[in-house]
Amino acid sequence: MPKTVLLAPPENIMVRCDNLVKIYKSKDIEVMALQGLDLEVERGELMGIVGASGSGKSTLLNMLGGLDRPSAGSLYVDGKDLLKFKDNDFIEYKRRTVGFVWQNNARNLIPYLTAVENVEMPMMLSNYSERRKRAEYLLDMVGLSARKNSMLGQMSGGEQQRTAIAVALANNPKLLLADEPTGAVDTKTANNVLEVFRRLNKETGVTIIIVTHDTNLAKHIDRVVAIRDGKTSSELIRKKPLLTNVSFEELSEQQQAEIRAMQESGAHEELVLLDRAGRLQIPKEYLNALGINGGDRVRVELEDDKITIYKQ
Repeated sequence: MPKTVLLAPPENIMVRCDNLVKIYKSKDIEVMALQGLDLEVERGELMGIVGASGSGKSTLLNMLGGLDRPSAGSLYVDGKDLLKFKDNDFIEYKRRTVGFVWQNNARNLIPYLTAVENVEMPMMLSNYSERRKRAEYLLDMVGLSARKNSMLGQMSGGEQQRTAIAVALANNPKLLLADEPTGAVDTKTANNVLEVFRRLNKETGVTIIIVTHDTNLAKHIDRVVAIRDGKTSSELIRKKPLLTNVSFEELSEQQQAEIRAMQESGAHEELVLLDRAGRLQIPKEYLNALGINGGDRVRVELEDDKITIYKQ
């Protein structure tokens, strides 16, 4: 059988995972954290990844951030094949291509430095010119100009997290990764932090991937991918109104009001993902309703424009 050759993704794709596998080994034990995951993220997209503990979402984020290596499959970021990276390639990748925001601010910020000094630090390591000017600009973007000279202990949790976002943007990365960025703050602060990500994405065009267990994320993001058992299982896509050939201004006041209400409510629809091998994960509640368990045989039939699954 001829070997399948995977080509680099087109220019508009920032991240592409094909049949991505990650196996952790400990003595005689092997754990598959990712089991053939497929994912594409377009340049300039703001998307979320959700999943239960152990689903593989943090493993995926670590590989996208250059902190871990895939075991098999294909992983491209910004046109670069991360499976071919050597140690020096990862150093340059983490310095130039990707920024990271951790849930634990102890990993994001240095407590004895001010906010503006924290933002300057990554630029010092990269010999970035006009560091103070850019640091102040980034703090202004996240709404912290008035707190630029504050120390870590003088800031609230939300202010610390917004400072961490500014730090992650310091070297102008093409991809910004955030691991549970709202996990240590209250709901109101979490909403503020997520709105900062949304505004930065819109104003700068940076591609942003947020990993979280917070279901409230979907209200702020158009596309949310769910991972289960090491694979992408479903997506939540924000419903978009059908305007056909009519512009928004040509609609009646009632129609405009209905569209605005849909946009503000964050109305989404859930779609099950079909991987490149033709496999899909059927929602557990559907299987439970039919009394179908993993490993059971089922009958699948094509009926007109739909595929139907029957219990044997």
